[in-house]
Amino acid sequence: MRVVSADEIDRALTFPALADALAEGFRGGMTAPVRHHHTVPQPGADATLLLMPAWTAGSGSSFAGVKVVTVYPDNAQAGQPSVIGTYLLLDGSTGRPLAALDGTRLTLWRTAAASALAAGHLARPDAARMVMVGAGALAPFLIRAHLSRRPTITSVQIWNRRPESAAALATELAAGGLAATVSVSAVTDLEEAVRAADLVSCATLSTAPIVRGAWLKPGAHLDLVGAFNLAMREADDEALARASVFVDTPAARHEGGDVAVAIRAGAFDEGRIRGDLADLVSGRAPGRLAPDEITLFKSVGASVEDLAAAMLVWSRLD
Repeated sequence: MRVVSADEIDRALTFPALADALAEGFRGGMTAPVRHHHTVPQPGADATLLLMPAWTAGSGSSFAGVKVVTVYPDNAQAGQPSVIGTYLLLDGSTGRPLAALDGTRLTLWRTAAASALAAGHLARPDAARMVMVGAGALAPFLIRAHLSRRPTITSVQIWNRRPESAAALATELAAGGLAATVSVSAVTDLEEAVRAADLVSCATLSTAPIVRGAWLKPGAHLDLVGAFNLAMREADDEALARASVFVDTPAARHEGGDVAVAIRAGAFDEGRIRGDLADLVSGRAPGRLAPDEITLFKSVGASVEDLAAAMLVWSRLD
């Protein structure tokens, strides 16, 4: 069995190729049971243990896999990552383990690619201004993923509860060459930034709404990634009320924050969800219908994404 590092994953993947692989995965041919979601009590914030299996169907070359993920919110205080994962890729015909991939890195890539895949259907084709809410490990991946789908973006503004983290990320991205084509800066006034944004991407561990629906301008696209349980929230009910709402999988109706929380509270009608990623990539649900339409995508993560990403990495290893 091969152990695949984060560096090897970075060398194997590009966002255009990964978004295409995810689209193919969502069109069919993969089975993805409901993930196991467990709360692990801790002295501070409770931790989460996730088990996410999936496998391909049919004869010939087939694969199976499972991702084991832990989310320990208090790890950041000790300088450790809050999200840690491992992906086990198996031969689908024999069950033989093929590789253990760095699940944390794989998750960053596939999560960002899923948001970009959705934005390709939902964000305005001429989107020029992006706001990144959050400056954690996922933020640079989301920025680069969205730029791969919307090369029209010329400005990226980063906001974080700790302004120094936003400034550090802006400097890092500029030093990495992003500034050659895109203006990258940190901001402290989130409302002002969101009101001018064409695309707003959120990746935080917030337990209360950060982005207000009243701030969203006509034509804006809101990408909600961070709130992964029912105690979390990144956008308020007004954002859902004003938007055409899409989700990554049906699980978002009862898992994760934002959409599921609003449904439980009776603040949002589940029937207003326009579709999921499978609907978008198969053409069963149209994406953006009008230039001034506000769109919203809620991601809770899907094992189809993990398996598709792991298969792509495996196919590109030396």
